[in-house]
Parts: sequence; C-alpha cells; structure tokens
Amino acid sequence: MDDAERQTLDKEVRRLKRIAAEAAGQLHDLVEDRLPAAYAELPAVAEHTYAVCKAWAEAEARLRNAPCGKA
Repeated sequence: MDDAERQTLDKEVRRLKRIAAEAAGQLHDLVEDRLPAAYAELPAVAEHTYAVCKAWAEAEARLRNAPCGKA
C-alpha cells in the first residue's frame, strides 16, 4: 500500500469513526430521553449503530494490517 492509499484509508477510518460516534449519540439520546415511549424506534436505531460501528471496525483493521510502504 503506497502513502496515498494509506492516507485515503486513514481518512475513511476517521470519517467512519465520526459517523459511528454520531449514531451512538442518537442511540444514547433515544435511551436517555425517549424510552419507553419510543420503544418502536429502538431496533432500527440499534441496527444502524451496529452497522456503522462494524464498518468502522473493519476499516480500522484494514488500516492497522496494511503493509507500510509500497506493496
């Protein structure tokens, strides 16, 4: 992996981490402020949060395991 590819992947990891943090915040707000009345929203919000956290974890693993320098 060359430096440009590594930078692109690093940028993607940071973007996904931000999205995951936002999703976690939405889940937290739902739990703290709107349950039990908004219980029907819980599965969709939780699934979305899980999906974006998983995408971040996969991208983070690719970055961590990427060879340094040109491949």
